[in-house]
Amino acid sequence: CPLIQHLHLLAQRLFSDFESSLQTEEQRQLNKIFLQDFCNSDYIISPIDKHETQRSSVLKLLSISYRLVESWEFPSRSLSGGSAPRIQISPKLSELKTGILLLIKANQDGADLFPDSSALQLAPYGNYYQSLGADESLRRTYELLACFKKDMHKVETYLTVAKCRLSPEANCTL
Repeated sequence: CPLIQHLHLLAQRLFSDFESSLQTEEQRQLNKIFLQDFCNSDYIISPIDKHETQRSSVLKLLSISYRLVESWEFPSRSLSGGSAPRIQISPKLSELKTGILLLIKANQDGADLFPDSSALQLAPYGNYYQSLGADESLRRTYELLACFKKDMHKVETYLTVAKCRLSPEANCTL
């Protein structure tokens, strides 16, 4: 799916641009802090490794991908980085979410994967939007970009596996 590849590359570029703007000591401190923190989307139950991903059903992978993309709808509005304006991110996430939903509907057998869709709404990254001091703001930006990159990588992986299962002619080896 070229759209998720684009979003994943965009996430990597945003994170790299941000990291390269940091001093070495700042970067070391942020890496230490980030290892102790969790992403907002970590509550979404997803496969823990390659083997579990490959054992998961197409519908499960699509459902997880949908939830991950949806979890970024609000936070993506505050993502920004030098060469990649955040304006590009939100519409692409919406487009991807719509595409995944169409795939889910085409592949489900009457099962309602989202019985309570209101439960899918995430708190918009906790207290991310409070007024913060410079150090705290830097840390939050780092966390947000690192989580966005991590989640887009997951979505790209899950959609690739789903595509390989749905299209035998795709001739995929994972």
